Amino acid sequence: MLYKPSGALTCLKPVLFLLKGVFVALTDEIQSVSVIEGNSVLLLLDVTEIQDDDNILWKFGADHILIAKINRHRKIFSTYDGPDGRFRDRLKLDRQTGSLTITDITTQQAGHYQLQIIGAKWSSKTFSVSVYGHLPTPNITRDYSQNLSSSSSSSSSYCSLVCSVVNVGHVTLSWYKGNSLLSSISVSDLSISLSLPLEVEYQDKNTYSCVINNPISNQTTHLDISQLCHTHPVALIVLITAAGSLLIVAAVVMCCICRKCRKTVTAVKTREEDRADSSKSQKPKSKADAVYQNVPKKR
Repeated sequence: MLYKPSGALTCLKPVLFLLKGVFVALTDEIQSVSVIEGNSVLLLLDVTEIQDDDNILWKFGADHILIAKINRHRKIFSTYDGPDGRFRDRLKLDRQTGSLTITDITTQQAGHYQLQIIGAKWSSKTFSVSVYGHLPTPNITRDYSQNLSSSSSSSSSYCSLVCSVVNVGHVTLSWYKGNSLLSSISVSDLSISLSLPLEVEYQDKNTYSCVINNPISNQTTHLDISQLCHTHPVALIVLITAAGSLLIVAAVVMCCICRKCRKTVTAVKTREEDRADSSKSQKPKSKADAVYQNVPKKR
């Protein structure tokens, strides 16, 4: 008789009965295992050595795909790639204990692994394997938009910051003041961007840090207020505005001067041309012309 659980997530109470004088215990336990992508995970049996008459079966997923098998009596120690090849060159089977190692694990190998031991005692155990990606380092930047959008006098004494991470999933992003949690945001989706704002005073001497974490790892970035908040935003805005205004005024003055110079040059040229035309029209007649004009015409 082979016990097959109704589902990988079902946890059944032990069932005890006698079969031809043999004590049989059927159990289905669930053990959660978490691992970082790229590492190896060991699915360990609770025995030091399997018996010669024990058959060990490792199955994966809701379809209970056979991925490893041990039959010591027949000297069978086999691993299988799976229908889609996701376990190719990734499975190692311990011939003495029956434990299964998954190497270089990825999210494709995340799921439920069912162990079945068929022998004098029949038992079943399920491992729920969760695979987490490597966590990025949180990035802390200055958020000038908050200072620009707020016109209150109180906002001028605060420095607005934002901590952000990209392409993450199943993580929590948090701000800490010393060891005290200030704020946090969690996400269960995959490949999403997160950001968390924070406001601190310019003269604040406390220690702040931004932390991203999942159930098995974390990354921390410490805030350097003197570096990110060294320039007062209001003073910076005033300086930029003043410089821009001066440039605009200078440009207007230069345009006016250029226009005035062009008008002056044009007026001078016009007067010179008028004088030249006037002198040509008043030029005296030649002597030859006068003589011919005084000669009386013949009748």
